[in-house]
Amino acid sequence: MDNQNGARQPFAPITPPSWGAMACKRAFDIVCSLLGLVVLSPLLLAVSLLVAVTSPGGVFFRQERIGKGGKPFRIFKFRSMRKDNAGLKITTGNDSRITPVGRFLRKSKIDELPQLINILKGDMSIVGPRPERKCLADEISKEIPEFCYRLKVRGGLTGYAQIYGKYNTSAYDKLRLDMMYIENY
Repeated sequence: MDNQNGARQPFAPITPPSWGAMACKRAFDIVCSLLGLVVLSPLLLAVSLLVAVTSPGGVFFRQERIGKGGKPFRIFKFRSMRKDNAGLKITTGNDSRITPVGRFLRKSKIDELPQLINILKGDMSIVGPRPERKCLADEISKEIPEFCYRLKVRGGLTGYAQIYGKYNTSAYDKLRLDMMYIENY
């Protein structure tokens, strides 16, 4: 929140959830991700085939992200861009690198479903702060040093910032929402 002068107020340090709460959350994540992978397997197979036949290249997009405790991991998504896309450039709404199938996958959020594998592996959780690329997290941390507080828990497939803030929310407000979740989940 901004104070009367318009300056950002620093965040208070957060208390990570207890060991017991984290164990219950992990059990929930395992059951839900395993069930999701089984129930959604026909859809996952169909999307895999659709991506493979409509655009050369692999079915999955993999990218290094920063997880709990700052540990890097590879996040999985269905590939929604041409194989020869231009690297780490930020994607925009009308980005010419996005395939027609990819546009649908992104709009419907189906491209995120392979992250159920990340959840089952223990890299992520169903709900938590969205994991960021290290370079982006480092950049945000220069302006908002408390951004690292998000790393006290596993990143999530979804979180408060995605539900309440959508994708056009500032890094500061995303952090505020993420911290609210971590403190109260």
